[in-house]
Amino acid sequence: MIVNFIAKTVIAVSVMVAIACPSELRADTVNARCDIYPAGEDKASAVIPCTFAQRQGYIYIDRSDGVLHDLSPIGDAPGNFLDQNKEPVYRQSGLGEDGLIFRFTDESVFVWWDESSFSVLNPQDQGMTSATAPYTTAEFDATTLLSCSLGKDSLDQDCPAGISRGDAGSAILSVMKPNGVERVLEFDSGEITSPDGGNLSWNTQDGDWYIRIDDQEFYIVPDAALKGG
Repeated sequence: MIVNFIAKTVIAVSVMVAIACPSELRADTVNARCDIYPAGEDKASAVIPCTFAQRQGYIYIDRSDGVLHDLSPIGDAPGNFLDQNKEPVYRQSGLGEDGLIFRFTDESVFVWWDESSFSVLNPQDQGMTSATAPYTTAEFDATTLLSCSLGKDSLDQDCPAGISRGDAGSAILSVMKPNGVERVLEFDSGEITSPDGGNLSWNTQDGDWYIRIDDQEFYIVPDAALKGG
């Protein structure tokens, strides 16, 4: 009798927990769509099914092309990971509620929660699938991918950027750092300032601006991108 009572109590409690906390019982692996952008490219090389899983901060992206990304969180700042090869990976939220962006050293992976949308996209939707998201030419005079890096001057990452051009060659550059934080740079009369602060230094070489901020942020900005055609 006591055993039966305990068994029934356990079942009842389990049911109550399931009702009270349904989110805790949901599968943490979801079907998704992965758009693959090679480093430096603004067009996807592949749009494929994938699965996305997150467990205690660790992320797994299993792509239908046979590639598996096994990401381990590092540091205190959210969105910083190492993959299974100990290479840095940065998570960005440029897709809003529709997905996540992961910046690898050799490619960017856009993970979309709606895995059913594999048809050709409408022109008005293409900005959201661009490698320069969240920046689009609907809001900026031009968009581009910049060579960049954080922590060391390896310049081995791609940072999406939007450019607003002014008079006499001036421009405002909005760039998304690999950690998902935006940096604004203002170019005017050969000088660079930033409303975000920091100790800026720069030099020019072969038509490119090499920018260093606090010895922690590093960018290469082509002068042609600032001035346009």
